[in-house]
Amino acid sequence: MHYDVVIVGGGAGGLELAAQLGRKLGAREGRERVLLVDKMPFHIWKPTLHEVAAGTLDAHQEGLSYTVLARRNHFSFVMGEFIALNTAQQCIRLAAITNEAGKEVVPERSIGYRHLVLALGSGSNSFGTPGIENAYLLESVRDAQRFHADWLSACAHASYAEPRSLSVAIVGAGATGVELSAELLEAHSMLQESQGSNQRFRLEINLIEGGERILGGLPPRISEQATTALERKGVRVMTGTRVQALEPGEVITPDGPVSADLIVWAAGIKAADRNALLGLEVNRINQLVVNDHLRTSAHQVYALGDCAATPWVDGKTVPARAQAAHQQGTYLTQVLYAALKEGRFNEPFVYKDFGSLVSLGDNKGVGNLMGGLSGKNFFVQGLLAKWMYMSLHLMHHRAILGTVKTAVLALARLLQQRVSGRMKLH
Repeated sequence: MHYDVVIVGGGAGGLELAAQLGRKLGAREGRERVLLVDKMPFHIWKPTLHEVAAGTLDAHQEGLSYTVLARRNHFSFVMGEFIALNTAQQCIRLAAITNEAGKEVVPERSIGYRHLVLALGSGSNSFGTPGIENAYLLESVRDAQRFHADWLSACAHASYAEPRSLSVAIVGAGATGVELSAELLEAHSMLQESQGSNQRFRLEINLIEGGERILGGLPPRISEQATTALERKGVRVMTGTRVQALEPGEVITPDGPVSADLIVWAAGIKAADRNALLGLEVNRINQLVVNDHLRTSAHQVYALGDCAATPWVDGKTVPARAQAAHQQGTYLTQVLYAALKEGRFNEPFVYKDFGSLVSLGDNKGVGNLMGGLSGKNFFVQGLLAKWMYMSLHLMHHRAILGTVKTAVLALARLLQQRVSGRMKLH
């Protein structure tokens, strides 16, 4: 197999790049020249994994089939796990695919490329914390579904066993930790509404952050508003608390252990250790080092999204956010389309920070919008911030489905929630 453009990773940036490039090339050229590779058969926008974990979003309804997206956007799709890169021969290797019984269904494959884009994403950074295996990670759909299943079991147990309480410790108060806290509270509230008084139980959430404030990468005002909102909901926000170890049923801190029936690790990001074995330059957290044209240290190999250390301002790198992957995908569409048409696109990539939004459940949110017509930054909160947060998800769908199909999908999901409810209890 050989393609002019091979994109490894169907996350926000990789999928949007494949869709935009395929549409620009058209039905006749796109499928023959552009290939997307992912180890999963369907796509879910990663910023919604905390909703899948809480059960307020159904992964089976939310997931979009890569094969359907490929057909509609004029690119090809191959399922497989990326395991090796040979830059000299310009090819990648995909692992064999086996069924549940362990029988090989598809053998190892080699795919040649003219241009390669690595959109491998990132995972959690354990910082060498002992006992990390006692915590749930939210790095993939499978992780979120595993937590959701155990969360429902824990809720069922708490409904009938004394002292009728369930404790959850979330380590890391970035966007994922904060939003998961809010979603679990909302899920608990919906669950309690379906139970009699003799089945109700108390939910205790401890949000543990090593920094001096939650949402440390965002402006202080957002941190303050989010802290106030969470504490009013009953979340115990523990800032300046370093986690020393994780043990079954408790988080060890300098101030003493924090009891927890469920522990979620949402602190920091780190790219896969495998990245350091690809023969490409990486940084200390295994991100692929790229220049201001998103090129790696190898010829015709690009990287985007969370797996890429992209230069920004004052020696910083572009933050690992969905909006960065979206902008990088759009930029590489221009670069690669020009190359495929024997032209050149020499403009460097320039990241524009449009601000951040955080969902706090119950039609609430906080955020800041950068720039604006007057050049100032704007603080938003409440229902407006929540609506704007939801619009980011719709913008992603619009990039891969188009305006009409996104509108139809949004309406269908709204009607589905009206019928079956928002909370997934199975």
